[in-house]
Amino acid sequence: MADETRARIKRIAAEIGFRPNALARGLLSNRSFTIGLLTNDTYGRFTLPVMAGISEALVDHGVSVFLCAIEDDPALGKIHVDAMLDKQVDGIIATGKRIDGSLPVDLSGLPVPVVYAFTTGAPDSVTFTADDGHGATLAATRLKEIGRKRLAHVTGPDDFAAVHARAAAFRDVAGRDAPVLYGTWSEKWGHEAVDRLWRLGKERPDGIFCGNDQIARGVIDALRERGVCVPEDVSVIGFDNWEIVAAQSRPPLTTIDMNLKELGRQAGLTVLALGEGRPVEAGLRKLPCRLVVRQSCSATLQS
Repeated sequence: MADETRARIKRIAAEIGFRPNALARGLLSNRSFTIGLLTNDTYGRFTLPVMAGISEALVDHGVSVFLCAIEDDPALGKIHVDAMLDKQVDGIIATGKRIDGSLPVDLSGLPVPVVYAFTTGAPDSVTFTADDGHGATLAATRLKEIGRKRLAHVTGPDDFAAVHARAAAFRDVAGRDAPVLYGTWSEKWGHEAVDRLWRLGKERPDGIFCGNDQIARGVIDALRERGVCVPEDVSVIGFDNWEIVAAQSRPPLTTIDMNLKELGRQAGLTVLALGEGRPVEAGLRKLPCRLVVRQSCSATLQS
């Protein structure tokens, strides 16, 4: 077809509001041009940025994302997987709320490719996750670079694999004796942790790395109540780069971004490749984190 003819047809189609029949297109190509996204992260803290990355990767290929939230209900999970298969999705991406937890539904042996992102994958699957150790190294190194010498780590429950990976990487930089306090993923715990640190009887920390942004905000509030200035007296770094928390902290919070959008983009491109029959090596892929600098961690070298 000549370029002039093609342009004329497209112009007329736009004028009359013509849309191709997606069902007919799918029958011809044996594809539905949809990808199923299955998650137990009903709050959406981790799933929404992953989904944004998936959509960004697939939009140019004419592929849409079909989201199903299953909470932690195996029966609901099976219902949604069956619904996805009934809709003849071209593939499924499973995601969740922690990297060391699996969804309560068996996705092995399905007739469509399955890729895992920010959740535990099945054996011989392709799984994407954030490199927690890398993120902790970035945070502790930043604190050292600006002259902080007495570092502490306030983090979440010690039954999370991510918590152990971050604590180990933190101590590799801060020293094996650097205090690590385990608790909950909450502002309340961050507040309590400062009280514990101040009662340890050792030199008080001048740099605190927190396991998430909520803990960090609790830490900052507790320091302020003690008349400790952030970042002049103590620098604070969080983890997650949860914009609604980090940007609204006072001062705004320096934090580690897990690059969940890029993680989703990579998962989307991979499930597309698998659906098209291209070879993809199975295994775990850890994506690097990045440091997002805001005012809670001064860039000025301390004396």
